[in-house]
Amino acid sequence: MASHRRPKPPSRTRVTVLTATAAAAVALTSQAAHADPKPSKSDVKEKVDKLYEEAEQATEKYNGAKENQSKLEKQVEALQDKVARGQDELNELRDGLGAIASAQYRTGGIDPSIQLFLSSDPNSYLEKASTLDQVSAKQADALQQIQAKQRTLAQERKEAQDKVKDLAETRKELGSKKKEVQGKLASAQKLLNTMTAAEKAQLAADDARANRASGRVNLGAAVPASQRAGAAFAAAQGMIGTPYVYGATGPSSFDCSGLTSWAYAQAGVSIPRTSEAQANAGAHLGMSQLQQGDLVIFYGDAHHVGLYAGNGMVLHAPKPGAVVRYESINNMPFQFGVRIG
Repeated sequence: MASHRRPKPPSRTRVTVLTATAAAAVALTSQAAHADPKPSKSDVKEKVDKLYEEAEQATEKYNGAKENQSKLEKQVEALQDKVARGQDELNELRDGLGAIASAQYRTGGIDPSIQLFLSSDPNSYLEKASTLDQVSAKQADALQQIQAKQRTLAQERKEAQDKVKDLAETRKELGSKKKEVQGKLASAQKLLNTMTAAEKAQLAADDARANRASGRVNLGAAVPASQRAGAAFAAAQGMIGTPYVYGATGPSSFDCSGLTSWAYAQAGVSIPRTSEAQANAGAHLGMSQLQQGDLVIFYGDAHHVGLYAGNGMVLHAPKPGAVVRYESINNMPFQFGVRIG
């Protein structure tokens, strides 16, 4: 006989669990509906380009610190050599005074002032210059030379110590800027990794197309600003197709200011290493005044530089993944040109 017992109602605990599960499912569905859409290829490219620009800004600061480090190292080395030579000269002067004392001893005794000088604290003697009138003119002259040499040596040591301190601070700045550049590049790579394989391929194809276009640029009847500017431009032309690398100065890779400084060096002209310093290396020009080989400064903080090629084109090292190539001067915010004398 079939049972007609009424089914047992669900327990309070089971109802609570079911309710919570349903609420969670609704919440997840709601979150999925409102989740941020995957950024488009153009959004990613814009963010990556911005990070590359920031990395270039940091790189130019890094380049400046590196150049400053090189100068300071040379200055420290020169000062330390100078101090060493000064110490040798001081020792010779003291030896000469010691010889005078030995001669006096052999002839009947050492002058009290010489005894004082040759004591365990000779510097105290120099502070008591009033005793100089007790020695002969020759002795007085020797003592005065020693006193002057000690003052000079103390000053040179202080200068060397200050330079060493500056060098340590510059090396610290160098490390900081290097980390900043690496951080920006890592962030850019992380963004690029969010792209699909097809999007990455398209981006690479766009860059390759821009690189190939350098071989078909019409520079018009461009005239160099000077013989040296022409030679610098010709040197840079020979580097078309060379990869961009942050901090590189050639000849196997370049960053923007590395290319321009290298090119002018081939023409026998030394210009500063960084774009910011190059911006002040010569007379400023408007766009209509530009001639082939003039430097072209971009962005308000002058963190990018190229060489004017003619017909509205600039030859430069643009960014990671690209090579030295021609590009329209209007592709970046032009500031002014610089003519190197």
